[in-house]
Amino acid sequence: MNKVLKTLTVAGSDSSGGAGLQADLKTFEEYNTFGFSALTTIVTMDPDNGWHHHVHPVAASLVAEQLKTILAGGPMDAMKTGMLGSVEIIQVVEKMIQENQQQNVVIDPVMVCKGEDEVLNPESADALRDLLIPLATVTTPNLFEAGVLSGLGKLSTIEEMKVAAKKIHALGAQNVVIKGGKALDGSKAIDLLFDGNDYLILETDKINPAYHHGAGCTFAAAITGGLANGLSVKEAVLKAKDFVTEAIKAGYQFNEYVGPVFHAGYRLSKA
Repeated sequence: MNKVLKTLTVAGSDSSGGAGLQADLKTFEEYNTFGFSALTTIVTMDPDNGWHHHVHPVAASLVAEQLKTILAGGPMDAMKTGMLGSVEIIQVVEKMIQENQQQNVVIDPVMVCKGEDEVLNPESADALRDLLIPLATVTTPNLFEAGVLSGLGKLSTIEEMKVAAKKIHALGAQNVVIKGGKALDGSKAIDLLFDGNDYLILETDKINPAYHHGAGCTFAAAITGGLANGLSVKEAVLKAKDFVTEAIKAGYQFNEYVGPVFHAGYRLSKA
């Protein structure tokens, strides 16, 4: 039997299924890896109140126990983080990465929920910047998160994304992927990879209608899956861009508020 590739997500639960650890595990399977998950937060969305999000972190000690259970089977080939929920949870994850000398670490610095526009916990944002970004093989902030991490505030152009990527790289991340996606003006969905030397702009045509709930989590999880499979960072990011584009194309309207990506879209497009 070939070696089983193992991937880990330390993230929140999205009960609607499109984002969070649900998206990560679906993506890991599409990459032919065995996915593990440590639950950090439970997120619910209220259909009677404009899909407002409620975020409930679990105890940091329970996150530590989950990670101990997972790592009892040996090291991971790659891992990612998503919504972490508290400074204490971030500290637990930092300790785990350091003590296990974990390689192929993707830090998706989740600070807001889809449709929300305020940092969930400013102290957690600081801890992400100081404790986990320096451990990242790749970090994958969206425009809002990149603005917070870089201290530049709102980003709206490719040039501003380049400046932010350079500042985030200086925090210690080996590679920075800023997920611009559909948020920039124009007809292209644009993401940016910076490896400390070169910038790579990834462009695809914007998709309309765009069912993109979970796209950011899925993109980061796809990079994780690529790294687990031995791809270089550049190769993993390029494939992840294709993977999430096809997932958006295959997405559907869940309700009046949200339409999730469909994680099998890339595989089905190749069938």
